[in-house]
Amino acid sequence: MNRQTAAKDFIQATTNGGITEGYMPGFGNDFETEALPGALPVGRNSPQRIEYGLYAEQLSGSPFTAPRTTLERSWMYRIRPSVKHTGRFRSADMPYWKTAPHVVKDIISLGQYRWDPVPFPNAPLTFVTGMRTMTTAGDVSTQTGMAAHVYLANTDMVDDHFYSADSELLVVPQHGCLKIFTEFGILDLEPLEICILPRGMLFRVELPEGEARGFVCENYGAKFTLPGRGPIGANCLANPRDFKTPVAAFEDSERPCRVTVKWCGRFHITEIPQSPLDVVAWHGNYAPFKYDLRNYAAIGSISFDHPDPSIFTVLTAPTAEEGTANIDFVIFPERWLANENTFRPPWYHKNIMSELMGNICGVYDAKPRGFVPGGISLHNCMLPHGPDRTAFEHGTTESWEPVKMKNTMAFMFETRFPQQLTGFAAKEAPLQDDYIGCWDGLEKKFDGTPGLKD
Repeated sequence: MNRQTAAKDFIQATTNGGITEGYMPGFGNDFETEALPGALPVGRNSPQRIEYGLYAEQLSGSPFTAPRTTLERSWMYRIRPSVKHTGRFRSADMPYWKTAPHVVKDIISLGQYRWDPVPFPNAPLTFVTGMRTMTTAGDVSTQTGMAAHVYLANTDMVDDHFYSADSELLVVPQHGCLKIFTEFGILDLEPLEICILPRGMLFRVELPEGEARGFVCENYGAKFTLPGRGPIGANCLANPRDFKTPVAAFEDSERPCRVTVKWCGRFHITEIPQSPLDVVAWHGNYAPFKYDLRNYAAIGSISFDHPDPSIFTVLTAPTAEEGTANIDFVIFPERWLANENTFRPPWYHKNIMSELMGNICGVYDAKPRGFVPGGISLHNCMLPHGPDRTAFEHGTTESWEPVKMKNTMAFMFETRFPQQLTGFAAKEAPLQDDYIGCWDGLEKKFDGTPGLKD
């Protein structure tokens, strides 16, 4: 059956003859789903013959011999094997998408930096061609580190498909919705939701509202997983049930398509005579998923003092060193503040981790001025940062009564590696030259006299 258009012509998993909600709940579950009845083999992965004349294929997200707790793979039953979705490659030019190690010689990433929202250009850009790298860290060839990007999209990926052999992609929309067609099914994504697109998985992106802007964390290292809760116990933070993985959906199309692959920091493109999104059924635990940040159950102090920001970790990509992340994805959502006799904004500090922050919506309590939705800041390893004067004055004089922070959502890509600025971040993105001035108004209050000032 040839399908001629995208969203409405995808064949999706059904229940009792009707289209399901489109998602299966749970984090890291072993899912199974089929878009046609009987397409999924029962009791075995690779039978001699498969219903509908499908091909069996495994996508491995970890080594075959990885411990069970980290072993990830999915079996797909598709119209054509993936070897039919690649032909002769030619180099593709993506001048604004950079990969670590990437150091611009005349730029030193030393200093506290902040940017206004990156504006939309006049040129037509897809989710992939509109990627603008702000920072890189680590080394993609050793599968360590990350890159932080802004995406600017105003054009659908019509018959264009992409996958990264270098990384998994954490997508954080800030403006406009995304409809992401993947080999495993369809993800509808809006601001205040996030999704993970696994390494090696094909997808294309359409724009229901005509344009979209957001952030992408490209993770070269171990996959994102849920952080350990420790003494918090079995519940709160990001609960596993709130993660959603799409049901199977496929496209059987004979029209010409393109596939772009990112491999070792370079881009390669090939033309094929059919759609590569032809997985009719699949089962396994290596799959895309989305999560609504509004479901995050925040933890905080109900007595005194300001807990460390690690209590806001949604996902973490670990390293071999226990407790030290390749990347932590941290959010600052709506929440109650009830701690008494406490400076409630984030305290002044220097950190062994390097922090790139973005504002999705609202006001961030440590920077009530200048850090607007769509804005970005960077505070690298061991560079001091903290509240501006306005936040400090408010934090030292406000009432101890409980207060709810409303209509706010900021996030942080935090990594153990120094984040290097790209040429785009330093020379083209709207860098706030006066950002460091936000601390100029902090006054000396010490006068040698003991006792608290009124």
